[in-house]
Amino acid sequence: MPRTLAVANQKGGVAKTTTVATLGAALAELGQRVLLVDLDPQACLTFSVGVDPEDLDKSIHHVLLGGVKARDVLIEFDDAPDLLPATIGLATAEVQLARESGPEAVLRTALRALRTSYDWIIVDCPPTLGLLTVNALSAASDVLIPLQCETLAHRGVGQLLDTVHDVRRLTNPSLHLLGVLPTLYDGRTTHARAVLETIADTYSLDVLKPAIPKSIRFAEAPAVGETVLSTAPDSPGAQAYRALAGALL
Repeated sequence: MPRTLAVANQKGGVAKTTTVATLGAALAELGQRVLLVDLDPQACLTFSVGVDPEDLDKSIHHVLLGGVKARDVLIEFDDAPDLLPATIGLATAEVQLARESGPEAVLRTALRALRTSYDWIIVDCPPTLGLLTVNALSAASDVLIPLQCETLAHRGVGQLLDTVHDVRRLTNPSLHLLGVLPTLYDGRTTHARAVLETIADTYSLDVLKPAIPKSIRFAEAPAVGETVLSTAPDSPGAQAYRALAGALL
């Protein structure tokens, strides 16, 4: 069985998509078979790996609601993680999912047929705590929380942990909280260091290392449909994600 990692934080702009794409690529470099799942209606992950959502006839939306098999929308790459893509159609999924029987387990059921093909499945959650995120948590073995080290960024962590607790109690008792990954981190500032220490103390969460440094390199890579591992392979950001992948293994 693969490790299924839900990358979740209801606050936007904390590098969820960057973490999914780059960590997935780093694991693939280490010989792991990796599947990325774009569960965000903005489809930023899909675009980031070089696929235009506007060109897709079918996506994860149709898998969740249309009876389409996951393998029929799977995009395979020779030298990068495979992808279950998203489109803007996913924006209406939560309303439609709410009408289903067992709406929190639809993704878990959909992924079942693909599990033997991968060592890792990494899910990019939307910046909400709605049914799509609950689906990701219900399907996951682990949760990773990317966190920008600023005061406003960590205010919603308690709500996310409450959701994780509910999912454990109701649908997925084996869900493991991997910890917080500091992102967009500038260790030169007292504020960033103080926020990081506050998170660890307040929520008793593991803080994963290394922290991912703030860098323009991350913003440049999606423009060419790649990750920083290939566009700036020797950059501190690329090295940090490679170290994280090694630590997870």
